[in-house]
Formats: sequence, C-alpha cells, structure tokens
Amino acid sequence: MSIFTLASRVTGLVRELLIASMFGASVLTDAFNVAFRIPNLFRRLFAEGAFSQAFVPVLAASRAQHGDQATREVIDSVATALAWSVLALSLVGVLASPWLVWALASGLQQDARGYGAAVNMTRWMFPYIAFMSMVALSAGILNTWKRFAVPAATPVLLNVSVIAAAWLLSPWLAKQGLEAIYALPVGVMLGGLLQLAAQIPALARLGLLPRLGMGPAAVKKAWTNPATLNILRLMGPALLGVGVAQISLLINIQIASHLAPGSVSWLTYADRLMEFPTAILGVALGVVLMPQLAAAKATGDSERYAAMLDWGLRLVLLLALPCAAALLVFAQPLVSVLYHYGAFTDRDVQQTTLALTGYGVGLLGLVAIKVLAPGYYASQDIRTPVRIAVVVLVLTQIFNVLLVPYLAHAGLALSIGLGALVNALWLLLGLLRRGSYKPQPGWWRFALQVLLATGLLTALLWWAAQHLPWVAMRQEAWLRIGWMALILAGSAALYFGVLWATGLRLKAFLKR
Repeated sequence: MSIFTLASRVTGLVRELLIASMFGASVLTDAFNVAFRIPNLFRRLFAEGAFSQAFVPVLAASRAQHGDQATREVIDSVATALAWSVLALSLVGVLASPWLVWALASGLQQDARGYGAAVNMTRWMFPYIAFMSMVALSAGILNTWKRFAVPAATPVLLNVSVIAAAWLLSPWLAKQGLEAIYALPVGVMLGGLLQLAAQIPALARLGLLPRLGMGPAAVKKAWTNPATLNILRLMGPALLGVGVAQISLLINIQIASHLAPGSVSWLTYADRLMEFPTAILGVALGVVLMPQLAAAKATGDSERYAAMLDWGLRLVLLLALPCAAALLVFAQPLVSVLYHYGAFTDRDVQQTTLALTGYGVGLLGLVAIKVLAPGYYASQDIRTPVRIAVVVLVLTQIFNVLLVPYLAHAGLALSIGLGALVNALWLLLGLLRRGSYKPQPGWWRFALQVLLATGLLTALLWWAAQHLPWVAMRQEAWLRIGWMALILAGSAALYFGVLWATGLRLKAFLKR
C-alpha cells in the first residue's frame, strides 16, 4: 500500500511540476485548479469518504456472518444503486457548473475569461466522480478480500494520463488555435476511465464483478435491499463527518483568496508535500486496518481488535513523528529542492515554507486520525467521529480568527494542524474510555526509544537547514539535490540506527 501510494504521490508531484512549467501561474491555471477541485470535492465526500466508510464495514460484516455467496448479492445491489445515483449526480453537476464554480472560488468572476474556462472545464470533468465512485466500490470489495495492490496502484494512472495529455495533446490544441490547457481535463477523464478499467480484471478473478440491474424493477430492488439501506443509514453521519473536513477546506480557500496574491498557491504547494506522509502512512494504514477491524468486531474478537489498533498507533508514532519533526525544522530545504525553479521565486519559497511548517504541527494528528477513526467505523459507530469533527471545525475557525490576522496564509495551515491534534486526541480518549482500545505492554519503553531517535534526527536536520545555502543554490540544482539525498539518507540511517541500538527490532515489529 505504502509503495504504491508513494508512486501515486511522486507522479502527482511530477504532474504538478509539469503543469507549472508548461502553463505557469495564470488565470487559466487557476481555472483548471478550481475546476479539478470540484469533482475531487464530491469524490472525497461520496466515493472515498462517506460511501467507503459505510460500505466496507457492512461488506466485511456480511462476509464474516453470512459467507461469500450472500455478500455477492450485497455487492450487486449496492453497485446497481450506486451506478444510477452517480449517473444522475453527474448530469446535475454538469448543469450546475456555474453555481459550483462560484461557490468554491467566487473571486474568479473578476476575470470573465478565467471564470468561463473554469465553468467549461468543470463540465468536462464533473463525470469523473462517476468513474471514481465505481472505483471506490471496487476498491472496497478488493480490500475486504485483502487484495490491496490494485486499488493502491490505480491512482498512478490518473497522474500518468494528465502528464501524457499535457505533454502530447496540448501542443496539438495550440496548433489548432485552441487553449492548450484544455488538454488537462481530457487527461483527467481518461485517467478516471483507466482507473475503473484496471479494477475489472482483479474483480473478475475473484468472481466478484458486480452485475448491474438495468430496469426500474432491478433498481427498486437494489434500493430496498437491507444492506443498501444499512449503508445509507451509515452514510448520513459519515457524509456529515467527511463534509466537515471539506467545508473547512472551502472556507480556507475563500479566506486565502482574499489574502495576498499567491496565498492559495502557497497553501496548495505545501499541501502537496503534506500528502506524502499523510497518504503513505495514514491512508495506507487506514485502508489496511479497516476491513480487519470490522471483521474482528463482527466476530466478537475484541482482543484482536485492540491489538490491531495498538499496532497501528505504534506504527503512527514510529513513522509520523520523525516526519513531523522534519517538516518543522527542514521545510525550507524541502521546498527549495522541489519547487525553486523557473517562475518560483525566493519569496515563494519563504511563504510555502511557512505554510508547510503550519501543517507539520498537526501531522501526527492527521495520520493518527486515519487509524483511530476506523476504530469507530469498524463498530458501525460513525456518529461519534462526526460529532468530534463538527466541534473541531468550529474550533479551527476560532483558530483562524486568532491566527490569520498575524500569520496570514500560514495561520490557515496552523489552524488545520492544531485542529487535527485535538481531533486525534479526542478520538483516542473516546476509545480508551469505552474500553475498546487497551494499550499493550511496553508503550513507555517504545515511546522513549522513538523520542530519543527523533531528537537526534531533528538536531541533524536543523544543522543541515541552517548551515547550507539552500535558496542560494538555485543555479546549482544537482548540487542541491545531491545534498538533499545525502542528508535524508543520513537522517534515516541515524534514526533507525538509534532505534536498533536501543533494542527496537523493526522486522519483528512490522511482522506483528
């Protein structure tokens, strides 16, 4: 999971760098980013958010309690209901594109060309959510059957498709007198189609390829299936919970659009770097743990359930804490090596560094949530994480009021980081209070080992950040990249070497 997720994030970064080098930062690139964010917003709300959180526990419980044959009937009913729903949603989204663009980025109306381009590209890309909803269904099935590779690998196809479209199609469009940037929506739609197509052979090999009902009677039967109704019941609070995070994102975009020019871009660049640890650690852990936690709950194996949660939390501390330390003291070198080329100025490095540091404060919380929240979802308790998320949303906006006047866009990032820490701590305390999670022996020794190794790692990175001219080495790109590779390799060797010297055997830990 982590290897394929890393491949997805690396190709995603290549995609962003290619777009920046080919199209720069203009009203049209702003239009594309807004248009692409709209289907992604709905994807996170429905496909990868509320639907997955409700579907996987129901599917895992059905398989554990009723067997594979009954579960196949559940898959057919849910697939039929979902397919027709996302088709209708796509049609509505295409028609409502002007309103959606205004709701997300009303500032684009200052330039009629940019606003019109955003509306057109939203119409082109909105059906992407239909592809991704069916991909989420397929991924939920494969993950429940412990086939993690294909769902983890397919996001790479989106990035490759956009890269290919930008590289090959945009010059042809320019020769035809058309806006070259319209190659990007084509790449997005092709990527969605390829991601869905890649799931089909994997499902077929397991005999789990969904059979979609086509007539009104079949659709009605699918909607009245008890499993479908149970998923809908669970999706309600889950939708609210995922929606809270997306509402927070929308608020931040609107606030950033009223700050200094470039604020939205600085936050976007910083967020792209944050996706590496949050996806590689948090998302991978959450996806792997969810079906197993749900199965343990369904069979009443509370000891196995608690042990898996404990293992997940230890892995979060082991891998996320040094990443958070790196983002706090080594942010400027990271931003310099990755972005400081072409039109990306010294000031852009400084402002993106501030945003990345703000996000880094909450990295441990952001990753821990991906492990703690499934602990509730596996029990089909979605209401508790939702209530916590709503309170944290309000708290985040209070942080914005206090921090943004002084820290500008960095205040927005820091507010999200602080909110994530509060959210994770609240979820953890809830699991402890209800007795669902009981820490296994050896936590104090383990925590001290990780803290010692992280402290030495932090000291090395701080020294490297202060004593090398990362920004000034702009014209010596390969020298700067070489220093980065050397320092990161040395940091990893130091961190894991200290863990080994203090008696932590990683191989035994990972095989638990």
